Amino acid sequence: MALHWPTFFTRLGSAIVFSAIMMAGLLWNEWAFLALVILIQFLCLGDYFRLVKKITPDTYWPAWMPWLVQGAALVWMVLQGFMYNGKEMAGAMLFLPTLLLLIGTLAKKTAWEAALQSLGAIGYIVLPLMLLFQLRLIHFSIPLALVLMIWMNDTMAYLVGSFIGRTPFSAISPKKTWEGTAGGAILTIVGAAIWGYFSPVYTMSDWMVLALCASVAGTAGDLLESKLKRMADVKDSGTLMPGHGGALDRFDSLLVATPFAFCYAYFFMG
Repeated sequence: MALHWPTFFTRLGSAIVFSAIMMAGLLWNEWAFLALVILIQFLCLGDYFRLVKKITPDTYWPAWMPWLVQGAALVWMVLQGFMYNGKEMAGAMLFLPTLLLLIGTLAKKTAWEAALQSLGAIGYIVLPLMLLFQLRLIHFSIPLALVLMIWMNDTMAYLVGSFIGRTPFSAISPKKTWEGTAGGAILTIVGAAIWGYFSPVYTMSDWMVLALCASVAGTAGDLLESKLKRMADVKDSGTLMPGHGGALDRFDSLLVATPFAFCYAYFFMG
């Protein structure tokens, strides 16, 4: 796969802007980052509901269903800003699933299926972003590094795959190659090791494990979103970012990598 320079620079420019916005929110304070996470959540939920509506057009979708999910998710996320205790956070997690199950039970026709898709939105988008905010509360450097590692993995995988990629990685995403995927992961882990050597917090092995989460789980997140787009028969989830598509196209890797990074950080770095 030859390197297409205009596409590369478009993607690079969008990624730099995205990273700069994420860095500003991360480094300012917890509340600025919470506001940023809420914005990302709304954009990703909008893309997700457009995709699932195309995937299952015969499903009965009450017009208020997506808005209810987004409104409830907003309340959930704001409440979480006041919940630094793990038990309180676990209790808050019961709020949305219980609400949506109640909706599904009372609804007619295929609204139950719509309610299950809404539950999917919680597990796929809302919960990972909530955990991303919790990572910020553990230490700002963890989500900072995770975002940079995902960006590095994507960029290096694209470059390595463009120059030496020969073996298709998955039918879901034909442009991905084993060489590019492996090269992106290796270079990201090496970069994390260098970061860890000079980092004043945590150990080199901690940062390398997070890099593994970013590269392996991040790639899985990219494939998951590609599968959803194929099922919906669309190229991009939206048009928000040039070279990347919608918000879900940009944050797909982060959504899947975050729960793995959170589990490691919570039990071994927190």
